[in-house]
Parts: sequence; C-alpha cells; structure tokens
Amino acid sequence: QVQLVESGGGSVQAGGSLKLSCAGSGGTYSSYCMGWFRQAPGKEREGVVGIGSDGSPTYADSVKGRFTISKDSAKNTLYLQMNNLKPEDAGMYYCAANVWGGAYCYGGLLRAGYAYWGQGTQVTVSS
Repeated sequence: QVQLVESGGGSVQAGGSLKLSCAGSGGTYSSYCMGWFRQAPGKEREGVVGIGSDGSPTYADSVKGRFTISKDSAKNTLYLQMNNLKPEDAGMYYCAANVWGGAYCYGGLLRAGYAYWGQGTQVTVSS
C-alpha cells in the first residue's frame, strides 16, 4: 500500500526558504509521477508542481523561478525547494503520487492525476 509522509513545513518570513520532503513507501517510486499541491484556508487545493515518471516537471506559473521539485528514486523521496517565499504561498502542502503500471505517467497540476495523497505539512509565511 502506497503511503506518503510530508515533512519540512514551518514558519518563515517573506523572502525566506523552506525545503519540503515527501517520503514514500509501499511502491517503486522510480516509475511514479508525483506532485505537490497546496491549500490555503477557504480555498481550493491547487497544483504547485508535478513531475512525470520521466522526470519532466510542470510548474504552476505562480511558483516558476522560485520553487524546484526533485526526486530521489533511490530513497523514494520527493523534495520541494521553495525560495523567495511570499505570504500567498502559505497553506497546507500535500504530496501526491500516481502510477500507470509500466506506462508513462504525466502527473501535472490537476488533482485528478493522482491517486495517493499524504496528510500534509503546514507552511506559514509572514510579511
């Protein structure tokens, strides 16, 4: 059974940095597509960045140039380096994953593209 556990959230001032981690278990993550989503209070959960099973990323326009996704398949861990954080980046950050057997998995920024979800880690950004 696939399990995802996020960590690394916290409180930072605007302009600061955080690195989130998502540790996966129960699968061979080298063939998975994975992504990061966030949800602010009263708002819909939105895609931040996805990475396909071929390693190609798709970033939301709001985070391009500031956030970087990476995946360590040997450790079954997904990372999100967040730089130059803004108050509007605050929210609960969720890790997500999906797999299509041996086929290519795109991932992307839509919730429907993912079957497995973590519990989230909170990010707070003060101005």
